[in-house]
Amino acid sequence: MAALVAVLLLLACGAVSGCGGRATTHHKPGTTHEEASGGVGTLLEARDGTGHRLREVPAQGAPEVRLTARPDSEDGWNLHLALTNFRFTPDSAGGGALPGAGHAHLELDGRKLARVYGPWFHLPAAQVPQGPHTLTVRLYADDHTAWAVAGKAIEAAVPLAAPPAGGEHSHPADTPSATGTPSTTGAPEVDRTVTLAVRDGKVHPAPDRTELKRGESVALRVTSDRADTLHVHGYDKELALPAGQEATLVLTADRTGLFEVETHASGLLLTQLVVR
Repeated sequence: MAALVAVLLLLACGAVSGCGGRATTHHKPGTTHEEASGGVGTLLEARDGTGHRLREVPAQGAPEVRLTARPDSEDGWNLHLALTNFRFTPDSAGGGALPGAGHAHLELDGRKLARVYGPWFHLPAAQVPQGPHTLTVRLYADDHTAWAVAGKAIEAAVPLAAPPAGGEHSHPADTPSATGTPSTTGAPEVDRTVTLAVRDGKVHPAPDRTELKRGESVALRVTSDRADTLHVHGYDKELALPAGQEATLVLTADRTGLFEVETHASGLLLTQLVVR
C-alpha cells in the first residue's frame, strides 16, 4: 500500500507545474501547443501576421521590447532588444506558456528571418535586399503564441535601409550568428559538411541520414530557389534561406538522438541528423 501511495504521489507531481520541472512539451491528443499551455493570460482567436494566436495579458506588468539596429563595422547590423518584464527561455521552447518568458521572432517586411533567444543578434547584409525595409521583433511564449496587450501583439519595429551592392557594410560576415547566417568566406572548420539544394519543391540529393558523433560539428549548406527558413528540430536552430543564395548553418552536435532538418514554408525534409 505504501508503495502504491508513493507512485500516485509521483504521478500527481508530474501532472502539475511547480514540482521542479519545466513546462512539458507533451499535450493531450487532438490539442495543439497553443491549447495545452495552461491559464496564463487569455488565448484569443486573433492571430499575428504569421498565423500565431495572440495570448493577451494585462498591460500592468506586461512584457515590453525596444529594438535598435546599429550598422556593424564589417557587415550588416547589430540588433539590440531592450526588454522589460521578459526573459528568454530556450530550454522551455515548445512547452506551456510561462509568465514573462519565451523567445522573439525577427521579421523583415513581414517575412520571418530568425527565432531569437538573446538580447543581441547580428543581421548580415546578405539577408537584406537593397532598398528601404521595416525590421520587426515580436515576443512569443514557449508554446509559440504571441504575447499581446489590448488585442495587439507585443512588438517593436525600426526602419532599415540596405545600401547598394558594394557599398558600406557589404563585406561578408566573418562568423555565423547563434541562429546561423548565409555562407561566408571565413567560415570555421567543421567535421562534416552537408550540401543541399531545393528546386521546384524537391530536395537534391534526396533526403538521407547524416551520421555524427557527439561533439562533432556539421555545416548545413543549403540553396533554395524560394525564400524559406531552415529549422533543426531538437536544437531549435533556424536559418533564413534567401531565394537563390547559398546559406550555411554551423551546428555542434552536443546531444544524442535523431533530429530532423526541414524547411518551414515548404515543409520539406532536408536531412536527418543522427548523433551517437
